Formats: sequence, C-alpha cells, structure tokens
Amino acid sequence: MDSFELNKIIAAILMVVFIVIGISKFSDLIFDVKKPDIQGYKVEIIEKSKTEEADSIETVDMSALFAMGNLDHGKKVFKKCAACHSVVQGGGNKIGPELYNVVGRTSGTVSDYKYSKALISYSKEWSFAELNSFLLKPSTWIKGNKMGFGGLKKEKDRASVIMFLNQNGDSPKQLP
Repeated sequence: MDSFELNKIIAAILMVVFIVIGISKFSDLIFDVKKPDIQGYKVEIIEKSKTEEADSIETVDMSALFAMGNLDHGKKVFKKCAACHSVVQGGGNKIGPELYNVVGRTSGTVSDYKYSKALISYSKEWSFAELNSFLLKPSTWIKGNKMGFGGLKKEKDRASVIMFLNQNGDSPKQLP
C-alpha cells in the first residue's frame, strides 16, 4: 500500500469526525434546549403518625368488612397460616403461637411460646380491628415482630380469616 492510499484513509476518517462534530454543533444552534437549574425530581413522602394510623383503624367499617367474608373462605385462606399456626384447641405452638381463642386475647400472652419483645410490649387485645390491621401487613403494624408473613391484601381474605379465628374459640364474639 502506498502513502497516497494511507492519506485517503486518514482523510476519510477525519472527514467523518468533522461531519459528526459539525452536525452536533449545528443542531445545538437550531434547537435551543434550556437545562433546568436543579437536575432531578423532587419526591415528596407523606408519613402517617401513629395517631393517624390509629384513626384510620377506627374508620374501618367492620360490619361492611365482615359482610364480604365467609367461614368457608376463611378456612381456605387460613391454610396459608396453618404452616406456622394451629387453630384447634390444644393444638400447641408451631413456628408461631397457637391461635385458638385468639380473638379477645391480649397479644403476647400464650404461656409456652417465646414472643418477640415488640409483641410482648405491644400488649393490646386482639379485637377485630386490631386483627384486621395486623393481618394487612404484620411487619409494619408491629415493628420488630418476628412474623415473616407478607400479609393479606384482600379485604375479603382478611374478613374471612378473622371470622374463622373468631369461630375457633371458647366463646366466639358477636360480629358487628
């Protein structure tokens, strides 16, 4: 290959580079794009306080919630819970405490089960509203508990499970 061929190749490469740079500069002159002063988007997060969360529990219409559920569906949905909990009298504890007679019981009070500190200190009665809120997402309702369950998102599932748990006790509570 002689030097004339090499000069043509180098000239072609330089010409392409100049054309690309020239088009870039020329398009910047034609299209005026104004850059924002602050780059990025501001994301606002609204956090609820404990009092607002407590108020939201009270606003749940439990009678309307229970109108969605039924015992047969609750028995079916409870199979997700049965891997860790027993619901029969004298069924004993598994990974989680037994849930026989749980409605109306104070949290963290099954004698032969080792609860997390968070659940022992919570010490509230498992009312229908408490169970509904806890079953929605246990890890956020009582922070620090050791229950690794994601929760029941559907209202019908929660209502049915609560009805099923209520039915499996010494004296089932009257549904609202």
